Amino acid sequence: MVSFNYPTPQTDPLGSPKETLPTMYDLPSEYPEEPGLPDEFHDWQAHLLSLTFCPPHYPLSQIFYASDLNLYYDARHPLWHKRPDWFGVVGVPRLYNDVDMRLSYVVWQEGVNPFVVVELLSPGTEREDLGEQVIPLPDSEPRQGEGNGQESQLPTEDKPPRKWQVYEQILQIPYYVVFSRYTNQLRAFKLNEAHYQELEVQDGRVWMSELGLGLGLWQGEFQGINRLWLRWYDAQGNWILTEAEQERQRAEQERHRAEQERQRAEAAQARLDALMERLRESGIDPDTFFPDQG
Repeated sequence: MVSFNYPTPQTDPLGSPKETLPTMYDLPSEYPEEPGLPDEFHDWQAHLLSLTFCPPHYPLSQIFYASDLNLYYDARHPLWHKRPDWFGVVGVPRLYNDVDMRLSYVVWQEGVNPFVVVELLSPGTEREDLGEQVIPLPDSEPRQGEGNGQESQLPTEDKPPRKWQVYEQILQIPYYVVFSRYTNQLRAFKLNEAHYQELEVQDGRVWMSELGLGLGLWQGEFQGINRLWLRWYDAQGNWILTEAEQERQRAEQERHRAEQERQRAEAAQARLDALMERLRESGIDPDTFFPDQG
């Protein structure tokens, strides 16, 4: 990130507020008590993930996704929760008990853990999102070369476990993805023998065979903003289209079909005009054969 210095040196006479007061970068959206509150990018990026999350092996009624929704994971500590930037669940009713929209996702009632979690890195949460403040739970063996530092304490009755521990060791979520809009770096981890192993990201894409979907970096315009976005793609490598994109595609196909019909009609008329002209040159009145063309 770009570094900004505040306060700005004062001048005489005083400069305008735009020049001298804190900027958006000096006054971030995160509260000290709750770091990582969504900014505008978090909202739109999560929305695009939801619009394109269509696992082909599950009906829409058995697919659930959410962003910035409390995820409760420990029945012994029912108030402990995490709030992923985005997560997807398959094999669970779209509506809670097939009746109501969820206020939160409570795993001991749902009976199905999330299948994939996506965290969008923020300055206040980056270290925890990447597991750099996490050490294994007591029944886990240390892993070599992972750099998950030793700054935090083990979870206690008063202190819940960190995000990485919840996703990897408690919920054992199969896929964990992190993306930074500041560096445009995509990193993905897959659960292997109860521990996350980082996957190789090829051409900005990660395939999840169990879902029949992949997650990748797409350069394009969404909500009027052209940048690098994270979105889902299918087994053929095609980006999953949003409903709005599908509608634009259908409109473009219809426009193209109408244009082809117009060109065919003009070509047919040109051939007919040429035939009539040759008849006239041969001394034959074409109106005898084509009275409507006279």
